[in-house]
Amino acid sequence: MLLELKNIEKSFGENKVLSGVSFKAEGGKAFGLLGRNGAGKTTSIRILMNVFPANEGAVLIDGKPINYNKVSFGYLPEERGLYPKKIIIDQLIYFAELKGMKHKDAIKAIDYWLDRLDMTEYRNKRLDTLSKGNQQKIQLITALAHNPDIVILDEPFSGLDPVNAMLLKDVVKEQITQGKIVLFSSHQMSYIEEFCDSIAILNGGKVALCGNLHEIKRDYPRDRLVVRTENPAAISAAFGDNCTAIGNGALLVRLSSPNDKKAVMTQIIQDYDVDEVKVFEPSLNDIFVEYAGDNAKED
Repeated sequence: MLLELKNIEKSFGENKVLSGVSFKAEGGKAFGLLGRNGAGKTTSIRILMNVFPANEGAVLIDGKPINYNKVSFGYLPEERGLYPKKIIIDQLIYFAELKGMKHKDAIKAIDYWLDRLDMTEYRNKRLDTLSKGNQQKIQLITALAHNPDIVILDEPFSGLDPVNAMLLKDVVKEQITQGKIVLFSSHQMSYIEEFCDSIAILNGGKVALCGNLHEIKRDYPRDRLVVRTENPAAISAAFGDNCTAIGNGALLVRLSSPNDKKAVMTQIIQDYDVDEVKVFEPSLNDIFVEYAGDNAKED
């Protein structure tokens, strides 16, 4: 399955929120939709889910206009939307039936997910008796119980401790393995880097950068080396202003040209006792700041 947002335009009155937003997400892979608050992520997601229409553009599945009667969505919103005073099993069944599940099938699926997420003991409790992290897991069940084709996760790891974060990671990997389209929206770049093959960064309602994350990193000039050593002073002295400390015992060595990297790496290995020498690649956080920050450049 290939999901495509194509040339999406959206305005609310005189306020233009999206301008020509386009990106593609494939089944069996995770896609990261990134941007600062107000960049247009939530509006894009709502158009994708048919909450409201775009002024122009189209949402396509495999090159054809999406049929919302045949393609199902699972959505974990950043702002949680469950009923704090209601019994958990009752509202989970309610939401599953709203998404077309028969009562018997809904109970079976919900009990599976309660067990899968170690939440069975809370089945007949009120939501407001649970911790924030456990409420997050109940909200996740509403997104997955009906076995959707497309899973949209907005800040999914918010409020989770490391154990529950690991559990959610396993669930996300399962969804990807099953061939579903998984779309992430998060400010936690480490999770995006871990899961997402491709990303789109929105800035001011436009796509500032879009593509395969590995290829985006490879496109950066390969004119810097990361060197880890127990004796950084000697290397720093040798390379002078072209060498800076970047923390965790590492040095960043700038080259005159990317063509010099092999020769300089060989020189460093021969002349110094080093633990690691590698070509520097920017982190997703570096890329995000570059394209979504106040002084962002256009792609």
